[in-house]
Amino acid sequence: MKDKIFIDTNILIYIYSKDIRKKGISLDIIENKDCYISSQVLQEFISVLRKKYKLEWPALEKGFQQITSTVKIYTNTISTISKACKIAEKYKYSFYDSLIVTSALEVKCHKLYTEDLHSGQVIENKLEIINPY
Repeated sequence: MKDKIFIDTNILIYIYSKDIRKKGISLDIIENKDCYISSQVLQEFISVLRKKYKLEWPALEKGFQQITSTVKIYTNTISTISKACKIAEKYKYSFYDSLIVTSALEVKCHKLYTEDLHSGQVIENKLEIINPY
């Protein structure tokens, strides 16, 4: 049975990286897991590919289609935003990081793959933060 996981933007971005090791790890995560992302992660993904990697719009559309055909998308709600404020206060994460954490909790994932948070930390006794790199 595949793990139900949530992935942060940086995991998706490394698929386009020249760093072969991180690219391989990212591809392995996405291909071998039951992956979820939020609408926020998808928006950040497109923004970074455009700004940092200078991808043209047709290439962005292709990347967007590949990602959305591979992972499940959770759309943030007003409740998600409200809960993210509480997570930010409790765990001292930024609002946007807390929004990703909250989305993962709402989807009932047990693991959040990210490079940005405290690897090994468990949020609300339910969600483990994992830095796969």
